[in-house]
Amino acid sequence: MSAKPQPGLREHYRHLSSITTRWMDNDVYGHVNNVQYYSFFDTVVNRYLIQAGALDIHAGRTIGLVVETHCNYFAPLAFPQDVEAGLRVAHVGSSSVRYEVGLFAPGEPLAAAQGHFVHVYVDRETRRPVKLPPDLLAALAPLQGATA
Repeated sequence: MSAKPQPGLREHYRHLSSITTRWMDNDVYGHVNNVQYYSFFDTVVNRYLIQAGALDIHAGRTIGLVVETHCNYFAPLAFPQDVEAGLRVAHVGSSSVRYEVGLFAPGEPLAAAQGHFVHVYVDRETRRPVKLPPDLLAALAPLQGATA
């Protein structure tokens, strides 16, 4: 049996990005609904790649398709607080990348939630896996490596 997951530290993530919560993100229990966490994962990864010049969502020949996601929840997040998303890269393959994401309440050192997100990069037209392009590899480099 594996050990119970523990929340990670903010300082273990290589990049941080703020995400504004919306009224509709909350559920009837008064906190952000679990499905929104996956949207936050998608947002931090793709925002980073777009800003780094490694992803052209409209005309790029290579796109990333999500093949796996996972999330552990530790503490609630709720509108109207912002979410600070930490991002790092755990593994780079020939055509895939495993991103790890931590979601933090502002100023909190421990993740309220954390998980991973795996992209397989494919040709936009054929949807067949392709070798990771040089601009993507360059954008991923600062997200890799030990941070603690």
